[in-house]
Amino acid sequence: MAIVLGENRYGKAETRLVRVSRDGETHTLADFNVSVALSGDLAATHLTGDNSGVLPTDTMKNTVYAFAKEHGVGEPEEFALRLGRHFVETQTQVRAARIGIESYGWTRLGPHSFRRQGDHTRTAEITVTVEQTQVVSGIQGMVLLNSTNSEFHGFPRDRYTTLPETTDRILATAVDGRWRHLADETDWAKSYEGAIDALTRAFVETHSLSLQQTLFAMGSQVLTDRAEIAEIRLALPNKHHYLVDLSPFDLTNDNEVFIAGDRPYGLIEGTVTRDDVPPAITEWYP
Repeated sequence: MAIVLGENRYGKAETRLVRVSRDGETHTLADFNVSVALSGDLAATHLTGDNSGVLPTDTMKNTVYAFAKEHGVGEPEEFALRLGRHFVETQTQVRAARIGIESYGWTRLGPHSFRRQGDHTRTAEITVTVEQTQVVSGIQGMVLLNSTNSEFHGFPRDRYTTLPETTDRILATAVDGRWRHLADETDWAKSYEGAIDALTRAFVETHSLSLQQTLFAMGSQVLTDRAEIAEIRLALPNKHHYLVDLSPFDLTNDNEVFIAGDRPYGLIEGTVTRDDVPPAITEWYP
């Protein structure tokens, strides 16, 4: 039996970057969490401790900050592409660079005043290889709720099933979604806003018989609206809401008073894709 080195990568995780663009009295703010991972001809450092091909992770951190100054930031996909291409083009031992960015939104309150948005996080993950580029955009933690137009019935029952069937329930979820682009050039801001609009519109307009049905409707709407997107992957936790038993107080509960459940929760995951798009160059997940 031979012991061999398998797939490996290394990099600098979670470099916090805040870039203020000062255009007269009106400022703009970019707030990123940047992670870099490089892979390629790196066997020597694992097998013998030879670091001649190991670009220091501290250099990766410094590159993030220097690029923010030299090139500006722009959209997270744009910044990640610039970083990924730099590492692949300047380090001959590197065959692929994966750049992940979490982008935190701020609402403008004045020319130079802002309020942090806390309802979701925008994400981007760029993979640049010597031959190809893959762009995956996404969102984390976008909480949505329908107070009606949701049902769940007709499911199999066994001796352990206690859940009652319902034709009117609260449907709530916190959307984690990622979508792969067909190309590495587009209007990233417009594409992102369009995808979010499609996701939320489908959630609102779908009379849901299951969260799985809603997931497919949301993914389908994104692909219908956004021709630049090849496929979308969604992870939708079912944020359960349970009716409170008010009978001890001689009160009826007409689908009005609920306990918002924390855990455990159902987790629905799925991919919606076009049937004529090229495959991904590397695996990616919500």
